Amino acid sequence: MKKKKKQSYIASKLVKTQVVLRSPELAKHVPLTRPLTRSRLFRMLERYGMVYVKPDTGSQGNGVLRVEKRARAYRYRSGVRTLDFPTFQAMFRSVSKHTGRRRYVVQKGIHVLTYQGRLFDFRVMIQKNPAGKWECTGTAGRLAHPRKAVTNGSQGGTIFTASLLIKRSAGAAATTRLLRSMNRLAHLAAVQFSRAYPAVKELGVDIAIDRRLKPWILEVNTRPDPCPFTKLPNKRMIRRIVACARAYGRRYRLQCTKAKSAPARHR
Repeated sequence: MKKKKKQSYIASKLVKTQVVLRSPELAKHVPLTRPLTRSRLFRMLERYGMVYVKPDTGSQGNGVLRVEKRARAYRYRSGVRTLDFPTFQAMFRSVSKHTGRRRYVVQKGIHVLTYQGRLFDFRVMIQKNPAGKWECTGTAGRLAHPRKAVTNGSQGGTIFTASLLIKRSAGAAATTRLLRSMNRLAHLAAVQFSRAYPAVKELGVDIAIDRRLKPWILEVNTRPDPCPFTKLPNKRMIRRIVACARAYGRRYRLQCTKAKSAPARHR
């Protein structure tokens, strides 16, 4: 118990998912996530048609595969490569070479909103402020590289002001509601992590919005990288993030070279 109280970094996606699922309200917004096995991948593809295969302890979108069942064939995307297979067996052999001996998870695929044919999602930063209260300090939109199925800036994603991306897909009326909903989900996640790991002082909650405008928590990061916020034209968020982190003793290295800023016409 003492070790748990002092632990502020949790690497396993499965462990973090279990923490979030302790909240019945949050559970409605978490896609099914399970340890990867051959039979489980087959069943989830039969049920959902599309899933993501991710390293259990990976970060920055490294090693993530988007796997699809297409009619009687199978396909997966790894980075900018798309591979097609005539059978599940052939596809799984290739996936197994990719995963090796590392522990992976398979997650229900969410058909998220897109902009100009590119996937996008959001990083919500929530931190303990100097008063010791959880505060949502920033939300950034992340638009995927045109040929990739992950949105991470480290994978060539482009960082947008969150409201601009939502408005382009969902309209102005839904934008305020969705931003508030994402903040609420981040707060609920922070409450759950505070109970399980009282030493946690910051979270980066990755949230996607599906085509029916339902938000989904894709992952919770306990050592979030604030780099995306340095790419926003308004520097208020990154200043607040840095100030809160300084209050609880964390310093960031804000050397962000891979993520792109949105073109000026989109700001």
